[in-house]
Formats: sequence, structure tokens, C-alpha cells
Amino acid sequence: MASEFVFYGGAVFTGGGSPLEAHAVIVRDGRIDSVVPESELDLESFPESSRVDLDGALLSPGFQDAHIHPVGGGIELLQCNLTDAEDAVQTAALIRAYAEANPDEEWILGGGWSMDHFAGGNPPRGLLDEATGGRPVLLQSRDHHSTWASTAAIEQAGITARTPDPADGRIVREPDGFPAGTFHEGAGDLFAAVRPPTSDELAYQGLLRAQDELIALGITGWQDAMVGAHTGGIADPLAAYERAAAEGRLLVHVVGAQWWLRDGGIDQVARMAERRERAAAEHPDRRIDLGTTKIMVDGVAENQTAAMLTPYRDDAGHDTCNHGLSFIEPEKLRDYVTALDGSGQQVHMHALGDRAVREGLDALQVAREVNGDTDGRHHLAHLQVVAADDVARFAPLGAIANIQALWATHEDQLDDLTLPFLQDGQVDHHYPFGDLVREGARLAAGSDWPVSTADPLAAIHVAVNRTYPGSAQAPLGGAHQRLDLETALAAYTSGSAYVNRRDDDTGSIRPGYLANLVVIEPNPFRLAIADLHRAKVASTWIEGRLVHAAEDALSAPAAPATHRKES
Repeated sequence: MASEFVFYGGAVFTGGGSPLEAHAVIVRDGRIDSVVPESELDLESFPESSRVDLDGALLSPGFQDAHIHPVGGGIELLQCNLTDAEDAVQTAALIRAYAEANPDEEWILGGGWSMDHFAGGNPPRGLLDEATGGRPVLLQSRDHHSTWASTAAIEQAGITARTPDPADGRIVREPDGFPAGTFHEGAGDLFAAVRPPTSDELAYQGLLRAQDELIALGITGWQDAMVGAHTGGIADPLAAYERAAAEGRLLVHVVGAQWWLRDGGIDQVARMAERRERAAAEHPDRRIDLGTTKIMVDGVAENQTAAMLTPYRDDAGHDTCNHGLSFIEPEKLRDYVTALDGSGQQVHMHALGDRAVREGLDALQVAREVNGDTDGRHHLAHLQVVAADDVARFAPLGAIANIQALWATHEDQLDDLTLPFLQDGQVDHHYPFGDLVREGARLAAGSDWPVSTADPLAAIHVAVNRTYPGSAQAPLGGAHQRLDLETALAAYTSGSAYVNRRDDDTGSIRPGYLANLVVIEPNPFRLAIADLHRAKVASTWIEGRLVHAAEDALSAPAAPATHRKES
């Protein structure tokens, strides 16, 4: 197996700024050896089998996803997967087909349904009853903030018209109070006692399936946003990662964000720090890192659980008393974040509404006042609505904006289920990427897959255009919120490497760094921004080894069979 390669004949994006033209990248023993002008390259000194002709494509650092749920996503691909449905009719057809193909499954599990396919975002139990012949069914929404249940599942869980809404969730009800079939946020946990647990083997196969899917998209590392939790019937994914690492099948590097139990206490800090140190000792290659903690500050706007500074409106446009949910009291959040920061643990906050963002920034401010600058690299994910006064707070606090750029566009779920229920003018504060960059905030990028596609290039298209391909809508929030291509691509490479604390050896193309690389064709820098979606991953390389090549990709040495194993 060759340990030396030379990439030439295309542009080189090094992780920031404009791509280098007419430069070659030499890889030796899994690391970048040098980046040299092609005029100084002696191509004939390399065996033909070691030459990779980019043929005009772009060579970039491998993508890193800063917020993703790979094991859950992989499991859903193996269960009742509804992500391809375009409406309620197709959703029902997929459920019916799955039920017919799996007659021996006592419970039907899976997910991927889209709220905008159903009136009010709430699918009814009767549709599941009809499609599955009355079997118990639990299906997660695409954003994983809602659970759709059949009548049999509701009855087995003992949920009735008298069951109160939990503090962190809401049961959608029929006129007599009986559950209608949709359970938002923490209400989905009412099925915990009866939902069949995910087996260790299924979780492992889900991880391997997800890794295949993500590597094909050019992703060479990620931050798993839910490790250490047993939620939604999915066991802690750490066991699957550990097994894959032990068997030599974990090709990517993984930061696991340990899940903060919202009804737990501050004693979680010590346990998380202990797990972090144990993982560091067991994985000196840094293949698995547990130095991050994930805190859910609020919910999501489409089911009106995102924490907002102003009230949601009702169907008639009148203010309600609902400002969304703060899952953790602000005072406790400040205490927890300060303790985590002081222990050396990074904090990764789900903060979607403007009140949640403010509460997260307030917590980081207190932590800095108490602990000083710890280089915690704390980050707030999603940032759907950010108050103008809070945009400028990110950079001074060292808070990283962890963006899910694919969502920053007008689309049905936003336009039908969110914007009509927010205050006038709040559309202008949605996903304010441009404002954050102008105020000096660092960006990292992620997908939240399986909430939406994990394809970084699809997200980059939206980040640069603020519209999806072919859309006739105006850019969401205004054209001034667009990112330039260099900034968007950096967020998915060097930016996510920084938040993952792997910027010392990944995320950039420079001597000594791991040769985690992706070849993109056509070169997106040669496309009009409206055509960026045409760019695709041609090949993915991890530590100098070819681990994925598209069928119509550029000519490159074949990957040794030992580098990939079919699950």
C-alpha cells in the first residue's frame, strides 16, 4: 500500500481564505508533508500509482460536523424511515409498506416525519392505527422534538385524558382531552417504560451505516451531540463507538458531547470530567474524546417550545401567554455552566429562541467572571432567532456560533409553522450569520442529522445564498446575512476543528496535519453562487487513505479492502 501521494492539477482550499491556485499537496505516512507550487513539483519522482490528478477539482480539508446524531440517524435508516416522504400521503404509504414488510415486529419504531406535512404540525394517531393494523407505533419527528404515537402505544403507556402535561413538554389532545397522537418535547418520555430499548447490536450497525453515509459526504470527524443519554429508546451511543474503535472500524474522530440531565444536579460535572479523563487515557490517538457537555436550553419554534423574549401569537395573530420553555432555570444554568467551565469541560448549548440565546450567553458571562478565560471553546447551536443586542456578545465571550446553515432559508416548516406565530419583524433576526461574522464571532458548522441532510455542500449552498436551490423566495433575513463561500467552507473545516479542539492536526491543509481530505468537483469557487449545489464530493481521504470514491469520480488509487468493511 502506497504511503505517499501527490494531489495536483486543481485548487487547494487550506481551511481559510482564498484557495491556492497551481499548488500541489504531498502526503506522506498519513500526514500533509508539504504544499508546494506546481512549478516546483517534480511529478515524475512519484510513482504513477501515487499521483492524484484533481483535473480542476478543489482539494479541501475534510469536513467536520459540529452537531450531529450519527447513531440515531443510522438506526433510523435501518427502521421505519420517513425522511423521503414529501407529504402526508407518502408518509402514510411508507409506514404501511414498512408494516407489511415487517409483520413480526411487535412495535414499529423509526422516524423522519415532517411537521409541515400535517395540520398544525400534529399528525393524528388514527393514521398510524390504519396503516399498521393497530400495532403500537412510535415515530420521531425529523427534528426529534416530537413523537407520533398510535393508540396502542398510548394505551400501553397508560396515558389518558387525565395525564397532565410534563413540565418540559406538551400532549396534543382531542376535544375530550385524550391524546391526539403527537407528543412534543419531554412528553415523548411518557413512553420510556414501554418503548422497546435499542439493542447494542442495532446501535452498532447504525453507527457503521451512518459512518458510511457521512464519509461519502466528505465528513471525516464530528461532534456527537448526545452521548451518555438513554432517550427516545436509543441507548448511550458510546458503547457503539468503543466497539468500533476496538475493532478498528471507527475511521473518523469523534467528540462525544455528554448529555446533561435537565432534572439532574451539579454533581454531574464531576462524573463528566471523570469520563473525559478516562476516555483520554483509553484513546491516546484521540479517536474518541468526551470533553464536551450538551445542555438543552430550550425547544424548537415550530411547536412553540423555543424560549422567546416575546410571546407567541395564536392563529388569529393575537399574543398568547406562551414564551416557550427554558428547560433549565437561568440561575441554575449559570451555576452549571460555571462549574463545567471550571472543570475543563466544554459546554455545547442547544439555544434556538432569542431568550435561550440570551440565557446561554449570560451563563457564559458569569463563567468568565468567575473562572477567567479558560479557552473553553463553548458554543451555542442553532441560533434561529438572536436579539440584535446579543449578536455582539459572542466574540468578547469567546462563544462560538455553531450554525446549521441548511435551515437559513424560507421553506414550508418555517413559513407555515413558525413565522406566522412570531412577532412582526422577527424574521429579520433569523440565523443572523452575516451579523455574527461582522461582529467577529467564530463560526463552526453542523447538520443536526438526521433532523436534516448531513451534506455539508447542501448547507454551504444555503449559507451563501440564503435560499434553497431553485427557490424564488428572497434571501431569509436579507442578503446581508449571506456568507461568502470562503467563510462558509471554513466553518465546516477549520471552524469545526477549532470547536472540536482538533485544530492542531485537522481542519486545515498544512504540513504536519493529518491528511483528512475531500475532493470536490466541480470546484465550487468556479461556480456561480446559485449553482453551488452542483458541487459534489468526488473522494474522501482519512489519514492519507482513500475511504470513499464516487462512481464517476476522478481517477485515483483504489482503497485497500481493509479500510472499509460492510456492516
